[in-house]
Formats: sequence, structure tokens, C-alpha cells
Amino acid sequence: MAKIQVKQVKSAIGRTKTQKRTLEALGLKKLHQVVEHDDTPSILGMVSAVSHLVEVQK
Repeated sequence: MAKIQVKQVKSAIGRTKTQKRTLEALGLKKLHQVVEHDDTPSILGMVSAVSHLVEVQK
């Protein structure tokens, strides 16, 4: 399975609860933190929901 790296580049302060929960579900707690996930449709959907707050690398 392919892997992607997700990095939080913008703060979650002032964002909606669902966006904050999505960041938590991805495992992101701090700015510039990088986590690695499998390239699955559910993960890609979460990433697209907070795409303005994160950066993705393959």
C-alpha cells in the first residue's frame, strides 16, 4: 500500500469543530508535525476536508 506524509502548516485556531476533529483523527496536534498514513480513500477524504491547513507529500 502506498504511503503519504501529511504535515500541518496552518493553525486550527478559529476553525470549525469538524476541522479540528479531522486534524486530530489524522494524528496532527502541533504545527509542522508530520504523520504518515496509508493512501486509502478515507484518509484522502480527511486530507481534502482540511487541505487548506495541511501539506501532502507522497
